Amino acid sequence: MSHPPDPYAVVVPTVGRPCLADCLAALAASEGPAPHRVVVVDDRPGEPPRGTLPRDLPLEALGALADRAVVVRSGGRGPAAARNTGLREVEEPWTVFLDDDVRVAPTWRTALASDLAEASPRTGGVQGVLRVPLPADRRPTDWERNTAGLERALWATADMAYRTEALRAVGGFDERFRRAFREDADLALRVIDAGWLIRRGTRRTEHPVRPADRWVSLRLQRGNADDALMVRLHGPGWWARAAAPRGRFRRHAAVTAAGALGVLLAAAGRPRAAVPAVAAWLLGTAEFARARIAPGPHTREEVVTMLVTSAAIPALATWHRLAGELRHRSAGSWNGGAA
Repeated sequence: MSHPPDPYAVVVPTVGRPCLADCLAALAASEGPAPHRVVVVDDRPGEPPRGTLPRDLPLEALGALADRAVVVRSGGRGPAAARNTGLREVEEPWTVFLDDDVRVAPTWRTALASDLAEASPRTGGVQGVLRVPLPADRRPTDWERNTAGLERALWATADMAYRTEALRAVGGFDERFRRAFREDADLALRVIDAGWLIRRGTRRTEHPVRPADRWVSLRLQRGNADDALMVRLHGPGWWARAAAPRGRFRRHAAVTAAGALGVLLAAAGRPRAAVPAVAAWLLGTAEFARARIAPGPHTREEVVTMLVTSAAIPALATWHRLAGELRHRSAGSWNGGAA
């Protein structure tokens, strides 16, 4: 005799992007047990008049699920705070987080029910399988390759189901993570440290590459501040635990130091001494640019963008990391132990 599927709620934070309609429509069209509740969290900045709800969110895309929708506001404090705001509305045993730019598969709800039914009592989370569609007629751009990394990431909240009990036991998301970066790894590590298991499920979700301008890679460097917080919370071994690539920060710091030294020596009237430092900066920048250009489409715009941003990224990465170290210098490990 089969057991009824575990009740679940879906939480979707959004800043009102047009892709929200596609996300909600895909959820509504999927086959299988429906969510008991769909919590849409409006994270656009500003405080609305008390008692009002946004009328410009495409809730009609939920179709037959529209009567299960709950809309709450989180005041533009970032995805971690938005998810916590949604979590407070959940009464179901499972909370499923979806980003507003994903599209669940036609059989997603059926596969989710299976994922949750197969979860052992010690399983606190079940991760979905993400697929990032890339162009078939050309090589992917740097931004497209960056997004495709979600396919290999652990615990991405683009599609992540957690036992509501586990989320509340660890206090939900850490709202010091103000951007969509590292907040999911931090939460998962705390859930695991609290004695729960997290496994990969079978349900599939498509994560299209969202539109971005050519300078998006510069803004992404703000995530280096979050890496500083992660080290404070979980120690320097967190990268290995989360199977997260360490990136090029050490190289970026070395290239930035070489460039700064060259400028200082030149300003001090020692041009000959500045030459080796400037040469090291140029070589490091050229190597970084080549590593980004080689796998790309080699269009003029992409090449120029990679050259310009490769010169700026090392200094930006270093600046944001130092700023994060300063900002989070008093943060201890999440459980009160030594970081």
